[in-house]
Amino acid sequence: TLKLYYGLSEGEAAGRPAGPDPLDPTDLNGAHFDPEVYLDKLRRECPLAQLMDSETDMVRQIRALDSDMQTLVYENYNKFISATDTIRKMKNDFRKMEDEMDRLATNMAVITDFSARISATLQDRHERITKLAGVHALLRKLQFLFELPSRLTKCVELGAYGQAVRYQGRARAVLQQYQHLPSFRAIQDDCQVITARLAQQLRQRFREGGSGAPEQAECVELLLALGEPAEELCEEFLVHARGRLEEELSSLESELGPSPPAPDVLEFTDRGGSGFVGGLCQVAAAYQELFAAQGPAGAEKLAAFARELGGRYFDLVERRLAQEQGGGDNSLLVRALDRFHRRLRAPGALLEAAGLAEAATEIVERVARERLGHHLQGLRAAFLGCLTDVRQALAAPRLAGKEGPSLADLLANVASSILSHIKASLAAVHLFTAKEVSFSNKPYFRGEFCSQGVREGLIVGFIRSMCQTAQSFCDSPGEKGGATPPALLLLLSRLCLDYETATISYILTLTDEQFLVQDQSPVTPVSTLCAEARETARRLLTHYVKVQGLVISQMLRKSVETRDWLTTLEPRNVRAVMKRVVEDTTAIDVQVGLLYEEGVRKAQSSDSSKRTFSVYSSSRQQGRYAPSYTPSAPMDTNLLSNIQKLFSERIDVFSPVEFNKVSVLTGIIKISLKTLLECVRLRTFGRFGLQQVQVDCHFLQLYLWRFVADEELVHLLLDEVVASAALRCPDPVPMEPSVVEVICERG
Repeated sequence: TLKLYYGLSEGEAAGRPAGPDPLDPTDLNGAHFDPEVYLDKLRRECPLAQLMDSETDMVRQIRALDSDMQTLVYENYNKFISATDTIRKMKNDFRKMEDEMDRLATNMAVITDFSARISATLQDRHERITKLAGVHALLRKLQFLFELPSRLTKCVELGAYGQAVRYQGRARAVLQQYQHLPSFRAIQDDCQVITARLAQQLRQRFREGGSGAPEQAECVELLLALGEPAEELCEEFLVHARGRLEEELSSLESELGPSPPAPDVLEFTDRGGSGFVGGLCQVAAAYQELFAAQGPAGAEKLAAFARELGGRYFDLVERRLAQEQGGGDNSLLVRALDRFHRRLRAPGALLEAAGLAEAATEIVERVARERLGHHLQGLRAAFLGCLTDVRQALAAPRLAGKEGPSLADLLANVASSILSHIKASLAAVHLFTAKEVSFSNKPYFRGEFCSQGVREGLIVGFIRSMCQTAQSFCDSPGEKGGATPPALLLLLSRLCLDYETATISYILTLTDEQFLVQDQSPVTPVSTLCAEARETARRLLTHYVKVQGLVISQMLRKSVETRDWLTTLEPRNVRAVMKRVVEDTTAIDVQVGLLYEEGVRKAQSSDSSKRTFSVYSSSRQQGRYAPSYTPSAPMDTNLLSNIQKLFSERIDVFSPVEFNKVSVLTGIIKISLKTLLECVRLRTFGRFGLQQVQVDCHFLQLYLWRFVADEELVHLLLDEVVASAALRCPDPVPMEPSVVEVICERG
């Protein structure tokens, strides 16, 4: 029993694993175990010692099984006792239950017998009572009909129009059916007179229009129940509804007048939503409930009614929203648009043919576009404001005689200010796509607003506008670019270059992450914008070189044109203008170095500061203006000069400028020295004038070579200046190189 209870097999109860073959007769744990076969096998196969070990092992297993069995019995003793008590109690309880069921069956039989006898006894009386009840109900109906005129009169006097209409409706069919009887005919005539007076009072109450939409709808409902023409009531209902809604519109329009201050845009939309839109919803719901039988004609009439008044309401809302376009904060405007859009969901669902929901969405989209344009203008104004601040910062120190501000600091301030304005604008327009806003799930705000509006219209539009504004400073002198400080050109070029390298990519990545652009329409790639910014930076830097070169060129041109070179005294000093040229070039070098890297120079020779005069003093150069070359010489000096130029490297004065300091200074110095060369070619020099040019050029060579990429360029240009002066000199006697060096060192 215990084995069956615990689901144990013979082998598991003995605590030994089952054999591999259950049919083996020598398997102690098998079902087909045969002790005789097992003993025969042991006697045949095992020696005496193994037989004794097998006996000992078997005795041990028997004792272990006995011990396990005894333990199992002890452990389940309480369970056996509890099960025995439970079975004993169940036997007693079932005996009591059987007795109760027997008594219940006996009682039910008695009750059934009594019920049958009572039904047989009262059968006749039940039929008579049913007939009497039917007669009583008929008499009550007749009594109601005879009392109907007085009841109707009393209801009319008390103003209980709904009760009167219900009485009339209950009796109408009966009176029409039995109107051929004189008594019922009289009742019907009296009721018709009273009903006519009731209809007149309801019409009077409806036409007064002092009550609200629910009361007027009740009047129309009662008139329809009295059989009044539905088409006429439909027209009157819409006329009265128009009056109430026009009052709401007039109230809203008065708030937009010039004298009182306009209410808060959120408050304005709340008033319009609760007043006009709520009233329109009530009118539409009541109309559809009352005049559903009018069919498509009635629905179109209601749609035209809602379309006309809704258009006037939308005009007022747009006028109020237009007053809000000047503000910078979008939170209040977006909340107002959200409530405006939410309020029009209900009438939009009731009046799909009127297109109110679509018109409201168009207004929201139009406002969103206007806000994007406003933020674009704000970014442009902020950029122009930053440029104005830079101009003032650059001009103020010069006026006060103080040291100018650092261009690197000004650049950092401008870049951070513009970036903060861009982030603020993105955060402001991001409110239009917030999840809690009702219109944010519209296709426009999921696609076109994000891609074409924010990314292309706002961000890309501002970057291109910034580049165009910066390029406008590259106009020719006399226009806008004529008064532009050169430092501003340099700063703008570095700003555009920084935008090309990193800022544009960062801004567009930030925009795409915030707005999750899903629109499939093409957008401007980052590479295109970067190319435009780099081109702008290149143009600005090129213009900076031209402007600075022009400033130095003007000094050199005036210094050449305003001097009488034929009567010049023997040079004893370097002219002050040359010192000024070196000072200005050094200042430009410092200024450019604040924003641009050094750049690459060619290897410099060890005697760069001394080479100028060595070039001038070479036999080739001396031969150009030696006294032996007189007009009677067999070869013209101009011809010798032109032949020499064929073997010299061509100098491109206006070559493209690279984004480094060396390239910028090289361009400025080339323009300056080329101007000096052209001015010298237009003058005639005396002996001392030529020597002064020689001293000035040597002084320039001492200092300008270190600013350019290739010092040979300075040597060639200055060499041409001295050579041109010699060609324009009737008595070309050069100064000794040692004297030139002494004068320049002293200067």
